[in-house]
Amino acid sequence: MAKYIFVTGGVTSSLGKGIIAASLAKLLQARGLRVTIQKFDPYINVDPGTLNPYEHGECYVTEDGAETDLDLGHYERFLNCPTSQANNVTTGRIYQTVINKEREGAYLGKTVQVIPHITDEIKRRVLLLGNDGQYDIVITEVGGTVGDIESLPYIEAVRQLQWELGNENCLVIHLTLIPYLRAAKELKTKPTQHSVRMLSENGVHPDIIVCRTEEPMTYDLKKKIALFCNVNVDAVIEANDVPTIYEVPLEMMREKLDVICMQKLHIPIRQEPELSRWREFLDKLKYPKSKVTIGLVGKYVELQDAYKSILESFIHAGAVNECKVVVQYIHSEFITSENVEEKLAGLDGVLVAPGFGNRGVEGKIAAIRYAREHQIPFFGICLGMQCAVIEFARHVMGLPEAHSTEMNPDTPDPVIDLMEEQKKITAKGGTMRLGAYPCQIKPGTLAEKIYRTHLISERHRHRYEFNNRYLEAMEKAGMIASGVNPDTGLVEIIELPDHPFFFGCQYHPELKSTVENPHPVFVAFIKAAKTYAEQRKATNPLHAESSVHTA
Repeated sequence: MAKYIFVTGGVTSSLGKGIIAASLAKLLQARGLRVTIQKFDPYINVDPGTLNPYEHGECYVTEDGAETDLDLGHYERFLNCPTSQANNVTTGRIYQTVINKEREGAYLGKTVQVIPHITDEIKRRVLLLGNDGQYDIVITEVGGTVGDIESLPYIEAVRQLQWELGNENCLVIHLTLIPYLRAAKELKTKPTQHSVRMLSENGVHPDIIVCRTEEPMTYDLKKKIALFCNVNVDAVIEANDVPTIYEVPLEMMREKLDVICMQKLHIPIRQEPELSRWREFLDKLKYPKSKVTIGLVGKYVELQDAYKSILESFIHAGAVNECKVVVQYIHSEFITSENVEEKLAGLDGVLVAPGFGNRGVEGKIAAIRYAREHQIPFFGICLGMQCAVIEFARHVMGLPEAHSTEMNPDTPDPVIDLMEEQKKITAKGGTMRLGAYPCQIKPGTLAEKIYRTHLISERHRHRYEFNNRYLEAMEKAGMIASGVNPDTGLVEIIELPDHPFFFGCQYHPELKSTVENPHPVFVAFIKAAKTYAEQRKATNPLHAESSVHTA
């Protein structure tokens, strides 16, 4: 029988429940246990697919095509294992399932209520991953904050599971904030006490309390929390701020979070955590030998979480190249043909990010043209690849009005067009081309050099595609389709052979990059940027560095 760990949060949101859950999972996995993580989100949307990135950050996509919370990206990056539809559940999906069953008559005319019908469906989803014997431990992160109205059914479901599964098979970790008052020069435990009391009032008693803090906690402070919150003092875990999220597993190991969990769940401790590759990655991350500056051109740059997986992929690829990747955010809406040289000054590479809609597209096209003409390493993802095709069609193929029908339905040269199967679809949620699809790579191309194979599988999230009516003319003009879907002929990869690094892909490679398996396209892109930086330094050693943000 699988064991279950629940991670709840209190005091405030954005404390890092997902990182704590992923770090614990990594430690347990490193001890030889089979672990998975799932996220329960209390909002009524069926999935994050229709949410604005400013509202919710990026929408993460799994192999089987689920549009999920960005925390699933952390789960995969830490565990190096794919997640699925079952790993992310929203209140909207819970209610949708219950209502559909009611419409089918499954409840035999009974009054459908939050208890037991909604809570029973939540419990069914919790236990789903542990029922087939594939995992030893299932960690469930409960989104939101204790005390939120939206979270109450989940807390009630956890209460019931604590009773049904028993203490040997189930435990609760509560993550709280210990604020530091600089005026008083002390840490305050009262918010944590109130949060635990609120959780206990709902019938759930935490076994472990993890305390986010900016300052080190004393033993006396831990004793105080243990006394007022009714836990053992060794179950009060300090989670101090660290420079990178990838240090959190090592911090949790020092605090013995994994050992305490295994003891409480009566799991024999047979080996120490095997984290040699993780430590090697951290060493390269902390002590780089060089530096590159990458311009991330997008329209959601005000919110870093909108490009979370891209930023993490840069970190992975930078470590492989023993190179510090510095990311300069450039808002595509404010790029024009007149100021593009100024906006892209000092960059060693340009990544044009994915997105939807017309806003900022012309700025992306201007940035791509500059990178193409000035031989700056370029990487375009999804809409970034489509913009590269539009730019090439306009300025090389001689089609000045070329565009995507997403932005201009009346363009005379729709080099990017709506996919045929999408033309009859009106509902927006969950109807894009989603999940993993194969791609056949042409021999002798940059794509083959990067992947070192001829058949790959990558994750997608799009409605528009390259219009194959223009394929022959495009390749005659010098841009080649180096990767295509073997079943549909959909162009997946475009590149320019006469450019140091010009690579665009319809899929989202950032969704498959992990600490232990950095994505090869990001690794190759950073390597090309590193070479470009060295060449620039050789020709202009006094080049002034821009004001930038480190990934």
